[in-house]
Amino acid sequence: MTPLSGSSLSAARRARDLADAATSAVDVLVVGLGVTGAGVALDAAARGLRVAAVDAHDLAFGTSRFSSKLVHGGLRYLASGRLDVAHESAVERGILMERTAPHLVHAQPFVLPLTPLVSRGQAALARAGFHAGDTLRLAARTARATLPAPRRLSAVETRRLAPALRPAGLRGGLLSWDGRLTDDARLVTALARTAAGRGARVLTRVRALELTAAGARVRDELTGEEGEIRARAVVNAAGVWAGGLVDGVRIRPSRGTHLVLRPESLGPLTAGLHIPVPGETSRFVLVLPQDDGRVYVGLTDEPVDGDIPDVTEPPETDIGFLLDVLCSVLHVPVRRDDVVGAFAGLRPLLDTTPEHADAPPRTADISRRHAVLTSPDGVVTVVGGKLTTYRRMAEDAVDAAVRLRGLAAGPSRTASLPLVGAAAPHVLAGLPVPRRLVCRHGTEAPAVLALAERDPRLAEPVLPGYPVTGAEVLWAVRHEGALDAEDVLDRRTRIGLVPADREAASDAVRALLDGAAAGG
Repeated sequence: MTPLSGSSLSAARRARDLADAATSAVDVLVVGLGVTGAGVALDAAARGLRVAAVDAHDLAFGTSRFSSKLVHGGLRYLASGRLDVAHESAVERGILMERTAPHLVHAQPFVLPLTPLVSRGQAALARAGFHAGDTLRLAARTARATLPAPRRLSAVETRRLAPALRPAGLRGGLLSWDGRLTDDARLVTALARTAAGRGARVLTRVRALELTAAGARVRDELTGEEGEIRARAVVNAAGVWAGGLVDGVRIRPSRGTHLVLRPESLGPLTAGLHIPVPGETSRFVLVLPQDDGRVYVGLTDEPVDGDIPDVTEPPETDIGFLLDVLCSVLHVPVRRDDVVGAFAGLRPLLDTTPEHADAPPRTADISRRHAVLTSPDGVVTVVGGKLTTYRRMAEDAVDAAVRLRGLAAGPSRTASLPLVGAAAPHVLAGLPVPRRLVCRHGTEAPAVLALAERDPRLAEPVLPGYPVTGAEVLWAVRHEGALDAEDVLDRRTRIGLVPADREAASDAVRALLDGAAAGG
């Protein structure tokens, strides 16, 4: 199957779209191409509006590639009494799993091991919470076939799913289900490409220097040339950097750190783990097995002060905390040397603390509900929220822009609009290609595989022992907007999450990019 008509992103298309954006006004200019900004671009384009979307770096450059890769049903928010946020999360999870991105989002089982550190009262509370989460699933009209029911496990069943657990004192476990993304950056890429297929100009490496209600002064980061993009409405979706573009927007970033482990560190895992954080009633460290064999362990929730870097480095304090909680349930401890990579993202939480408050609340206690703000000069800013509810955030932001500027547009259509590669599960299951490719490319997987059939060299992995092939690298350049090796290593694939793997694959990826540039 060939790419969806008009959805391919490439260096050549970027050049054409950038030239067009400099000469003709658009209805909506979106600043930021993380999951929210890409969602805004798609929502506006699907309503028939002319759209340009810019990012100073690449698709999913910031927080959107550093999540837990979960599309969760809001159980944590239910526990803290935020029923509206919990219900919204459950609804949006169902939309992604059943309608818009079933190729990218799948059901993930999780086990909460009932160790001696979990009292019987805590276990009863957790079990009630999981059943309440299942009630949320029902209220969101997500099918039982999509998300199975939670249940109690015996100690034998628990260790069968997670053999690395310490057997001494293990009373069993609690099994629950949630949504998991194949890859968060691939969701952003699919959103951007779907928007492009509906006419949006998706422009990476274009920095917004100054915003007004009538557009932005921008700079092409590849050439250094500056210019203007004129627009009838402007939406600031720059995440933790949103406050630097619009006065009066106060962001309180919260750092979420994850560890990356090789599969041998924890042995065979057929389920993820919920490990309770000592002293907390509704916080867990998550163990998240990935399709590529790696395992992520996260996450923290720590406030960040000062200037916001382009890429946040995980501190040793976060790494130590995660290892301590992880090892509290393991038979054989995971050592610091077993951590082959770590990543951290910054949640763009809206700071609503009164200026003269004695002390700000913990970032863990700040609401994850999103906010749509309008500046005095008419720029719409969308902040807060989380990856799971990106679609609703985008809908609300475009609604605000349409009302504010009197744009001729109907209601949002994205709740039923499949993303590039999406199809019904039985269609995806019937594709004659490896499941791993289907989970990353959906209905486009046969076209990716066909590249390797035409040139067998492209069937070879770019890193021995890791599944990404040369065909996927070439596809990223031709259709997914990758402009250099960093885009491929760090966002279109996730090779770069392990520094040693990144270095080992760099030469092969650069050689493929050089060949593509030369027409090979």
